[in-house]
Amino acid sequence: MHLDEQVALLMQGTEYGDETIKANMARELRARLEQAAAEGRALRVYCGYDPTSRDLHLGHTITMRKLRQFQDLGHEVTFLIGSYTALVGDPSDKNKARPILTPAQVADNAQSYSDQAFRILDPRRTKVRSNGEWLAELSLLDLIRLGQNFTIQQFLVRENFAKRLDAGEPIFLHETFYALMQGYDAVAMHTDVQVGGTDQLFHIIVAGRKLQEALGQKPLVGIITGILPGTDGLLRMSKSTGNVIPIDSTPADMYGKIMSLPDFAMVKYFELLSRYTPAQIAQIAAELDAGLRHPRDTKMELAREIVFIFYGQAAVADAEANFKRVFQRGDVPAEMPEIAFSGAPLLVDFLSEHGLAASKSEARRLITQSGVRLDSQAVTDVAFRLDTAQAVIQVGKRKFVRAKRA
Repeated sequence: MHLDEQVALLMQGTEYGDETIKANMARELRARLEQAAAEGRALRVYCGYDPTSRDLHLGHTITMRKLRQFQDLGHEVTFLIGSYTALVGDPSDKNKARPILTPAQVADNAQSYSDQAFRILDPRRTKVRSNGEWLAELSLLDLIRLGQNFTIQQFLVRENFAKRLDAGEPIFLHETFYALMQGYDAVAMHTDVQVGGTDQLFHIIVAGRKLQEALGQKPLVGIITGILPGTDGLLRMSKSTGNVIPIDSTPADMYGKIMSLPDFAMVKYFELLSRYTPAQIAQIAAELDAGLRHPRDTKMELAREIVFIFYGQAAVADAEANFKRVFQRGDVPAEMPEIAFSGAPLLVDFLSEHGLAASKSEARRLITQSGVRLDSQAVTDVAFRLDTAQAVIQVGKRKFVRAKRA
């Protein structure tokens, strides 16, 4: 791949909030690539992941996809587990302090993170490290010296801290340590390139580069990836808003959720999640704008690509066949979860107890809005009881279960 094409690929889907910063990072990236090629070495690239949860969704994989691009170009990639930074909690993009996790919780979540990351990264070409290797060795004097490179004002002007200050919400002293710790990660690994989301802009562009320079290293290049919208196409993908596509979805569910995206979100998904090049994505966008591509067919192409990345080619055909059978023809899927029940429970209770609705009030709303079907017939009576030996229950467009009397 020509150098210009490499830079375009690696900068694809990046957002800095400032075009000057973006242009500077692209220029520095090009210079690093040229220098590495001349020296016959690979760039040292990393992204850190604080294992604060086990529930990962497609939004968490954007930086992993960027790391894979660097891998495919022959560079050295480190998947860094933030075993120590997770103990502090990243204050970025948070309206209040994160709860502090125990080492046991961090270790358990870290194993889940790395297992799921290797569905994108090549495990043979990935270094997995923990920042406890070097952060555990820092003394109080070391931390003081790192802190001398920053002012309190630099932290307080950050949007999330400023909002909390204005709202009278507490800002704890340990939260300011986070940027120092992440910045020191870059120093410890002599990093050439750090990848992170837009919520990591301060830690990467300010803290990481500043500490490297202060300690005699060349400042890293920050690759700041954009934020993936959820299935609504508007809000950031988040478990709290319910617009997520979990990594551990079934292939059929993942395919169906991609197909539920609004048309305007497709190009963003191609940019952030797919293996397509910038030229290919530009062509797709141009053809969509010119009416030369059907949005449905393009979305199916996107769904095939995403399912392939996580499950392989064999799963793609089955997921697409399931989608056509269930959603295009209105059939019942061949396979579905089976739930046993006893007596004649209220349908409202059944839906809420088995996770088919978030709550009883949500179950009532779904029923009154004809969002629940029993053997293909809409149920609109909230007093309806499940008084049958067996039935297929459909909730919304994608949830199907087979209810059987125990």
